[in-house]
Amino acid sequence: MTMETAHTGVAEPSSWVRLHAGGIVPGSLVLDLACGSGRHALFLRDLGHRVLAVDNDLQALARLAGEPGIEAMQADLEAAPWPFGPAAFDAIVVTNYLHRPLFPSLCDALRPGGRLIYETFALGNERYGRPANPRFLLKRDELLHLVAPLQVVAYEHGIVHRPKTAVVQRICAVSSEEPIDLKSGLPVAAGGALG
Repeated sequence: MTMETAHTGVAEPSSWVRLHAGGIVPGSLVLDLACGSGRHALFLRDLGHRVLAVDNDLQALARLAGEPGIEAMQADLEAAPWPFGPAAFDAIVVTNYLHRPLFPSLCDALRPGGRLIYETFALGNERYGRPANPRFLLKRDELLHLVAPLQVVAYEHGIVHRPKTAVVQRICAVSSEEPIDLKSGLPVAAGGALG
């Protein structure tokens, strides 16, 4: 059974996204990549962000048509070239999707101080259901290596039980050459405090 939000028929946002979305600077431009039904796009918009929701599934994107503060865009992220330039977004959110060749483009698409919030399935998930194909499952600590140009704020690898039991890896990382204030999650030069 999937929990739903105030948005009728849309599953609630991931607990990982909820936890780390507070570190996104208010009013930011956020990319919800492989957005599916738009649960995170709606959540991020409700936090006051401008959201670009991207998915290959036109039917899923149709649910977002006419939603204020959300622009829906159809894109085949695996067969077509990456559609965005460098430093295009203040934050990027990706859940339940893995296409390893996109990671350099994802990291490059973050503006300085931008935040990547990523959560997807890992090896061991085949015991609990789909996906079970190793091609769609992260190896141990793989997500840490895939976001290597970014500074990791938080990382977890293990079993979750909501919305269903699954093995996941999840990360929150920031595009910054500056140290990250661990209390605010912001680069020191962007308003984080030392000490």
